[in-house]
Amino acid sequence: MNTQAENELAKAYELLKKGQLAKASEILSEALTDDLENIEILYTLKGINYWNQKLARVQNLTSPYEQGESIVSHWKDFTQTMGKDGLYFERSIYAIRQGIFALALECYDSMINNSGKVQPMPDLYRKAGLCHKKLGDYETALKYLDKANSMASDSATILSEMADCYALCGEERTAKVLFREAFFIDPQKVDLSLLDSELICYLIKQTEQLGYSGAVLQEWIPVYGVLYGVFSVKRELRAIEIGKLKQNIYALENNLKEQGNDRALIVPRLINHYFWLIDHYVMTNEARSHIQEVLLKIRFLDQNIYDEYLK
Repeated sequence: MNTQAENELAKAYELLKKGQLAKASEILSEALTDDLENIEILYTLKGINYWNQKLARVQNLTSPYEQGESIVSHWKDFTQTMGKDGLYFERSIYAIRQGIFALALECYDSMINNSGKVQPMPDLYRKAGLCHKKLGDYETALKYLDKANSMASDSATILSEMADCYALCGEERTAKVLFREAFFIDPQKVDLSLLDSELICYLIKQTEQLGYSGAVLQEWIPVYGVLYGVFSVKRELRAIEIGKLKQNIYALENNLKEQGNDRALIVPRLINHYFWLIDHYVMTNEARSHIQEVLLKIRFLDQNIYDEYLK
């Protein structure tokens, strides 16, 4: 890459961080005339064109909340689109991410600041927290996410975002606790495409490499989180939680017996529940026979998981 092209790219990236897509596009289009085969310029222009099309539609939405939702919902498709040809320029994606999530944040903040007219929902604070996380402001992100969590406790979506922030801050112990909680509450409510920390992304990648995808992947992540030592920080359950855990296990076991139910989804969720029950028995010094009974149930469901768990 020649020096001139590098300078123009640097200027364009600064503009993209501020959400000024049109000006960035002008600079890069002009730079391209002098360097027609510059892959990074072509790649960045592709990203700009993607968002120009999406944002044109976003402007037609009347509610700032809908606008923010539309922007965030396109992020996963954008990252997949930009990676289709095996290319990935971190500087380009980073600059676009800064600008795009700053725009989304403006939408959510406008709703929160007008709370006198519309009572803010937990999801508003969660999405504002998500935007701050994507912008690299983890401390502010956690403030918003804490607020969201206080308004809607036991939300797998909120807890997973909090866990991601803590992991990005280097507080892995707290992150592990919260990720474990989130995936126990409901793996399907955890949006994997919005998680960034190495802690969880490594686990997701390792589980994907075993051949899982989609909804089934999300159910197996907490199982392998235990086996790979990612979900290693545990807590003692309250009496009401123990009762609920056993009720859930009973319901899952019955669902597994009924024909027509999706075994591929039920088995990993049931195994994860068994892991939690074993942890409870260990912490409370229950009789070894109770633990052995649960282990045999895991063995019946999946011999390989049983063998890995006992290693």
